[in-house]
This record gives sequence, C-alpha cells and structure tokens, in this order.
Amino acid sequence: MPGFRVTERSMASNTLANLQINLSRNQQLQEQLSSGKLITKASDSPGGAVIAMQHRADMATLDQYSRNADDGMGWLNMADTALNSASTQLNRARELVLSGLSSGSAGSTEAREAIALEVDNLRESMINLSNTTYLDRPIFGGSTPGAVAYDKNGVYQGDDGKINRSISGNATVRVDTSAESVFGPETGNVFSLLGQIATDLRTNPAGLQADLAGVDTAQKRVQAGLSGVGSRYNQVSEMQQTAQNRVLDLRAQLSDVEDIDLPKTITELALQQTAYQAALAATAKVIQPSLVDFLR
Repeated sequence: MPGFRVTERSMASNTLANLQINLSRNQQLQEQLSSGKLITKASDSPGGAVIAMQHRADMATLDQYSRNADDGMGWLNMADTALNSASTQLNRARELVLSGLSSGSAGSTEAREAIALEVDNLRESMINLSNTTYLDRPIFGGSTPGAVAYDKNGVYQGDDGKINRSISGNATVRVDTSAESVFGPETGNVFSLLGQIATDLRTNPAGLQADLAGVDTAQKRVQAGLSGVGSRYNQVSEMQQTAQNRVLDLRAQLSDVEDIDLPKTITELALQQTAYQAALAATAKVIQPSLVDFLR
C-alpha cells in the first residue's frame, strides 16, 4: 500500500482549517449568547426560519383582529351608554305622561304647560343622545360621513349602511346600531312621539292614553337594542380574548424555535473555548514551534 507524504505545508493547512472550524463555532455560540437567538438569519436553520416567519405572520393577523375588537368595543360601549340614558329619559317621559293623565282636562293649563316644557327638554336630550359619536362618527347613523344621525327636528340624516369589524378569520360583527331599531321608523320615531306628547299636554289631554302606549313601545325598542348591543359586545370581547390567548401560545412556540437555552448555551460555549485552547496546545506539540507561533 503506497504511503502518503505529509509535508509541513499540508500539516499547517490542515491545522489552520481545523482551528478555524473550532473558532467559527466559538464565534457562533458567542453571537447566540449575545443575541439570545438560535436563528438570526435564514441560513442558521432554514426550516426553523420558515416556521418562525409563519408564526410571526399569524401573530400579526391576530394582533389586527384584537385591534379590530378594541375598536368594535369602543362603538358598542358608546351605544350601551347612549341607550341606557335613552331608557332613563323614556322612563321619565312615562312619568310625565301619567302626571298629565292624572290631572286630565280639569288640571290647570299652567301645570300641563310645565309638564310639556319638560317633555320638550326630554325630546331635545333624546335627539342629542341619538347623535352620540365615536371617533367623530354618529353611532346610529349607519355609514354616513355626516356629523349627525338626526337633525334638530328629529329627521334621520344617516343611511342604511353598516359598520362591521372582522374579529377572527370567520367572524365579522356589526358594531354600529340601527337607528330605526332603537328610535323607531321614520314616520313614527320617538322624537315624533315626544313632540306629540307635548302637544297633547297643551291642547289634547285625552290623547295622552295613546301616548302612554307609544312610550311603552319605544321603551321596548330601546331595551331590545340594549340587549343586542350587550350580546355583540360579549361576542367581540370573547373573540378578542381568544386571539390574545392564541398570540401568547404562538410567542411560546416562536421562542421554542428561535430562542436559545441559556444555561445550555453558556455550558456549550465554555466547553468550546476549552476545546479550542486544548487544540492550540496539541498543535503546539505536533508542529514546529516556529510554525505554531506563526499560526497563533
């Protein structure tokens, strides 16, 4: 079997290559330790890099759903506040109608006028509530770009559009509230009712009995609207919590893919440095000192 001639040049080249490999591994461990990441570029782990990118894309999507849910809950919170106030106003309107009925036509004109003035104030307050805004948009105005849902006469200025928010891959929730469903149809809305009550108090007390039934109907609409708002709010809140929990899971999975095991990396770096020093010492005994000195 023919022998191989080993020259000082080949020994030096092999030694330098081996030391360079050792040194590169040392540097890689130091970079991992300083960054806290196993993967800092795709070449570190192509498979791991693909998984990490997918996790980040999923997290970005879920974060957007969570922001959509925040915005949706803002709309629904404003609707809940406005409708609760509207319900309180209608309760007061009912009390005033009952007061008018108690006094009847025999009551003093001054007393009925005082009640009518309060009803006028309630009507104005209800119109203000109907124009409640969120981020400068009327929450009962559909998708209108206008500033109000109802004008000062109680005439609808909005449209039939809907404001929706995507809160998951397969769930979209309406976050505005239909004006007609809570304030009544255009030809007989709550503002017209309150105006009629004020008129009847002044000129036709006998009409207050029908007005009382109208107030009860209006109150039922508002209560149904409140129930719908609460149901949608709960749905949005639950989906947001689901998205946030999923983000936490993905962050843990991402950490498993690209973050270092700190104790393990510190130990491995210490062993690698020891191995490198040992390799230098062994090389010094095998190769001529002059050459080793040159290499080191």
